[in-house]
Amino acid sequence: MRQLISCLDEEFARLHGRTLSLVEVVPAEKLYWQPRPSSGAFPAYSCGEHILRSAAAVEQTFGGINANLWDDPFEWTLPETLKMPASIVEYLREVEATRAAGFERFSSDSDLIKEIAVPSGETKQLCALLLETLVRAAHHEGRAYAVFRLFSDERLPRI
Repeated sequence: MRQLISCLDEEFARLHGRTLSLVEVVPAEKLYWQPRPSSGAFPAYSCGEHILRSAAAVEQTFGGINANLWDDPFEWTLPETLKMPASIVEYLREVEATRAAGFERFSSDSDLIKEIAVPSGETKQLCALLLETLVRAAHHEGRAYAVFRLFSDERLPRI
């Protein structure tokens, strides 16, 4: 049975679709617009930075699942590297391909209770790891939407 796998796969795919939709409507000049200067205590991220943080969470988890490479994608997801919406879309598609490859590795829902070593040195059940990743990625996606709403009244399509 792959019911739980299918549900999780669908939620990650929806997250990807919503994020692509957001990138498509954000004007290039507003992609890295800062709503206010950072106080230092709480960084003020732009819409683009939240989008990249969302995708990076997914990339890191599935890089770990697929190849035991838990690298933080920070270096190649900097605003200086991904300046334009087209480059962000390309990155999002690469992350989605990595994620899809990870889900292909699961043969049944029982795979999700297996434990995997994470960068902290502890082990986690795959299901818990996937849920944590989905929550963290959705959190950043939601914050990206919030920043977008500060400079636009445009409605985004429902996915």
